[in-house]
Amino acid sequence: MSKLQRHSRSVPPSRTRQRGLSLIELMVALVISLVLIGGAIQVYVFSRQNYEVNESVVRLQETARYALSILEPDIRMANSWGLSKGAGFVVTASGLPATNCGADFASAVMTPVDGANNQYSFECPADGAGAVTTADTLVIRRASAVPSTETDGRLLVCSTRTSLSLVIDSSTCVEEPIGQVNDLLVNAYYIGRDSAHQAGLPTLHRWSLVAPDNLDDVGIVPGVEDMQIQFGIDSTGVSGTATGYVNPGEVPAGAQVVSVRLWLLVRSETEETGFTDTQTYEYGDRSDDNGGTTDDLDSAGAARLAYKPNDGFRRLLVSRTIVIRNAMGT
Repeated sequence: MSKLQRHSRSVPPSRTRQRGLSLIELMVALVISLVLIGGAIQVYVFSRQNYEVNESVVRLQETARYALSILEPDIRMANSWGLSKGAGFVVTASGLPATNCGADFASAVMTPVDGANNQYSFECPADGAGAVTTADTLVIRRASAVPSTETDGRLLVCSTRTSLSLVIDSSTCVEEPIGQVNDLLVNAYYIGRDSAHQAGLPTLHRWSLVAPDNLDDVGIVPGVEDMQIQFGIDSTGVSGTATGYVNPGEVPAGAQVVSVRLWLLVRSETEETGFTDTQTYEYGDRSDDNGGTTDDLDSAGAARLAYKPNDGFRRLLVSRTIVIRNAMGT
């Protein structure tokens, strides 16, 4: 027998070197892996939830900005009558056809800023399921910012430096540069119960004058749950500066409306799992001091009460005070 063979036989089997993991080591490695995977999943879930919350908040902000971008310029230009200084010069506002929202709804140019407090007061019925019971309404009357190009089938404002007429036929109007013809704009805002694509989603609606005898109702901003307004008044009617704010329908005789304070409560389209809105919203004439809170803005008894919804919708309350450029005469 060779020397090499004798050497290999002399090594005991029990002393052969072992390789690999023991069962305990394998189990420890699996536990560590599961902990790491669980942590990664938890981080992903939290990140996803934060993303969805941030996305919902951003959408609320976008909705609020869009609604204000429509309302603000319209309010600011209220009581603008082309070349005329104000509606006090109006000489022809009779004999015009009645509209579907009332006989003088379009032609009431002496009230360029109007509204109703905690009620829907228009004669024309609200769209779909109707209006939110305790939301305010706002009406703006003015001439278009640029002269009219389509004079057929419109209610027009004919103006000079010393006169103002509402007509259907522009042939009687004084031509430029002494006179000017503009469209009469009448926009009436309210909060509807539904949007065009989702029942139960409150929406900012607008009635707009589209013909001498007709206003058209369009939902313009879905997700606006409530609108409250107050009018800034110059009690003397001469300074043009607001000395106080009152609810619609409470403007004293002789006072001038010089600004509008506006609150919009914006709501998400869907409820968020695991979230409850327990905040108490006090704005406009809604206050806890008026008798407590309500969780239903559409209840007749909810007028002037603070709003505490206790549901899964996220909300954003925004406000803006808008100065009327042509305030004198309102």
